[in-house]
Parts: sequence; C-alpha cells; structure tokens
Amino acid sequence: MRIGFQAVSAVVVSAAVATTLFFGSEKGSAQTQTRARYLPEYTADGQLLLPKNFHEWVYVGSPLTPNALNGGQANFPEFHNVYIEPGSYEIYKKTGQFPEGTIFFKELQLTLPQQNPDGSRTEPSGRGYFPGPWNGADVTVKDSKRFADTNGWGYFNFNHHEPKAPTAKVKAKDECAYCHIANAKKDEVWTQFYPLLDNKDAR
Repeated sequence: MRIGFQAVSAVVVSAAVATTLFFGSEKGSAQTQTRARYLPEYTADGQLLLPKNFHEWVYVGSPLTPNALNGGQANFPEFHNVYIEPGSYEIYKKTGQFPEGTIFFKELQLTLPQQNPDGSRTEPSGRGYFPGPWNGADVTVKDSKRFADTNGWGYFNFNHHEPKAPTAKVKAKDECAYCHIANAKKDEVWTQFYPLLDNKDAR
C-alpha cells in the first residue's frame, strides 16, 4: 500500500521535532546538573578516612624531588601525583576559590632505581626520572572551623610506604601547615606548580 506524500512528510517532520525536543531536553538537563561532591569522612575520634576512588579525580600535576638532587635526603623523594576532588574543582573553576570540604590527594610514587649519579636512568624515551612503585600518600582538607589553627586546612599522612593507612590523624602545624602558609601561592595551595589551578581567571 502506498502512503501519500503529505502523510510521509508529516511523519518526517514529527520525527525531526521529537528528535529536537529530546536532544534539547538532554542538553538543558546536562547544563543544570551539578556534580555530587565527595566530602571528607571522619572516624568518631576525628581521624580522616582514606578518600575513595581518588584515581578518578582531577589530576593536577606531579612535582618531583629525588634524593639524588637533594643531598641524598629529600623530604619527599618521589613523584607527588596530586589530584583534586572533582566537585570541588568545578566550583573552583567558577569562583576562583577552593570551597569548604575541598580535598587534595597527593599520592607518592618512587622513581625507578637510578643508573646515573644524578638519580636518572636511561629508557627508550631518553634519560630522565621514571615512575616506580607507590609509596604512601598525603591528603589536605579545607575546613575553616575544624582546622582554624592551621589557616583552615588540615594535613594528613597515610604512610610514606605501602600499603596506605586506612585512617590518619591531623598533623601538627609545625609538621606541614607552616610550609604551606609560608610558601604556597594561593590559599595554602601550591598553585604555582599546577597550571590547571594557576589560571589568570582565578581570583
């Protein structure tokens, strides 16, 4: 049976309208959605729980301070692979400020064994420093009330070896915070090392 031209045209137009409405609705809902934030979790006595799924967070950079370039005794002789919780990063992009509850996760990663006096080695890509085993983690949390004594940020160590500890106590001011307060570029964060955070629009 043949369908008239007008009937076919009506079907095509109706399909096009439905498609437009569907994708328009999808686009609108995506724009209005806000990412659910992962906020710090604590034990009853105030210890921070090791954050979950941090490898899925926003990666911001990996400073490196190997032993061989620091008299054989670097404070952190590893790559410092730094991640920020995604929901907090979205807010930072919009406001230029780290919101309360922001979590930075610094996973420590040793370099592969050295072949040269400066700690470097030679791989197919050339001479340099190459990531090796994991070596614990440090975590920083923004909470202006809980950590008022350290300018609103709490600093935690989940071991400088593997496995990472399941919980950690906040560090005293003279262990971590003083260095951030004295040297970090913005709000106790080393944004000078992370182009993703150190943009011209950040207030």
